Amino acid sequence: RTMLIFSCAPLFLWAEAIATACFIQNLSIIHRRFNKTAYELINGRKPDISFLHVFGALCYPKNDREDIGKLGAKGDIGFFIGYSADSCAYRVYNRRTKKLIETMNVSFDELSTMAFEQRSSKPGLNSMTSAQNNNHLK
Repeated sequence: RTMLIFSCAPLFLWAEAIATACFIQNLSIIHRRFNKTAYELINGRKPDISFLHVFGALCYPKNDREDIGKLGAKGDIGFFIGYSADSCAYRVYNRRTKKLIETMNVSFDELSTMAFEQRSSKPGLNSMTSAQNNNHLK
């Protein structure tokens, strides 16, 4: 739920958020008895976390269509929503086609604001000012 709120992702991606959270927990949460992560217990080695990215981050999957021509866009705009269960690919929501795709050919832009636009009139986490935050604490 927090991942969806923070990224302002649409609610139909809730299952993707849960799958991504479980995947990351298996790589990061340490079992107290063994002082190892679940991944280390199963595979006998520390996990490689260099491929992790921010849920909801803006990304650009390579456009694999054959009809793009010389001046066509070589990449689409997408939103990172998780990791493939079957391969080392990323799961991306393609904004143009409105479909979920799995691809390894993607560039990430995690420094910009979250990719999804908030679709409700309620104030989001990012839209609250410090004065509003202080008022809620009183």
